Amino acid sequence: MSASLYRYADGRLPNSLALAYAFGGYFAGFALLFAWHWALNLLGTLLLAHAMIVAAYLIHEFAHGTIFAEPKNNNRAGELCSWICGSCYATFQDLRRKHMRHHVDRADVITFDTKVFLKRCPGWLRKLVLAAEWAYIPAVELIMHYYVILLPFISSSDKHRANRRRVLLTLLVRGAIFGVVAAVSIKALLLYFVAWSLMIVVLRFTDAYQHTYDAFAVLEDDARIPEDKQRDRAYEQMNTYTNVVSVRWPVLDLLLLNFAYHNAHHEKPVAPWYRLRKLHHELYGDGYAQVLPMHLLFKSFHQHRLRRVLDDDYGVVESSGERRADGFYGAVGVSFLTAV
Repeated sequence: MSASLYRYADGRLPNSLALAYAFGGYFAGFALLFAWHWALNLLGTLLLAHAMIVAAYLIHEFAHGTIFAEPKNNNRAGELCSWICGSCYATFQDLRRKHMRHHVDRADVITFDTKVFLKRCPGWLRKLVLAAEWAYIPAVELIMHYYVILLPFISSSDKHRANRRRVLLTLLVRGAIFGVVAAVSIKALLLYFVAWSLMIVVLRFTDAYQHTYDAFAVLEDDARIPEDKQRDRAYEQMNTYTNVVSVRWPVLDLLLLNFAYHNAHHEKPVAPWYRLRKLHHELYGDGYAQVLPMHLLFKSFHQHRLRRVLDDDYGVVESSGERRADGFYGAVGVSFLTAV
């Protein structure tokens, strides 16, 4: 494989390894779901979940064009990884456009406001969603994914209606695959959905604590957000957090392709994933106030798991202390895997 395939010469080895793991781990993990022994099933479920997590973060890299030199290759690889992650009902370019608004506007820009939807929906549905969230079932993210499927059929926009054929074909292909899997092994099908749900939970936990941005629901791609404050680079950095897996063992951040180094990513969005740890230390050194190790966030993730579903406020982060993130409620429904 020629180094010129990749955007950066030093990306040949790390990107090749990440791609091989995402695709190889996906198929190996999927195969282990059919094994006869429960230990192999468990291994397969965890491997499949993590391969999909890596594929999801590769989608993020493809969106920023940090992997391949040619945009068309980033687009093709992004589409393939979208199939792995189950986010293939929208095009990769739709996913990319939504994510780029997050960077350009320095806000959480969404099309479908789940909080408004849940406040207006029938009480039984709201209670069902809250009960699922209480049980750590990612109901809000499931609603977002289903909305992507429904949008072409309920929207009056020609742009969205044009996506009907893609959605129908994708449903047909995925439905056929799941049907074959179910015919061979119901257990394997159930374990696949467990693995996919694990991916969603990991992604939503990481996404929840990377910003205290304002969230805006806009219907069209070119709609502007309110100019009610100065959202400059200083605002961006002060409302962005680096929620590393471990300060002591930074190698663990590779499990998430260094996505946790989010301040460095926002400072230099074209920096590839394998450079982010070094870039973080070059930019901020040690003791940076925006670093929130994940062990500080578990309590908040548990304690505020219902509040964040309906509350527009993301909460606050104190300046210091082991409990400084206890009031950080976090975001929900801001995944880069949904184009709404």
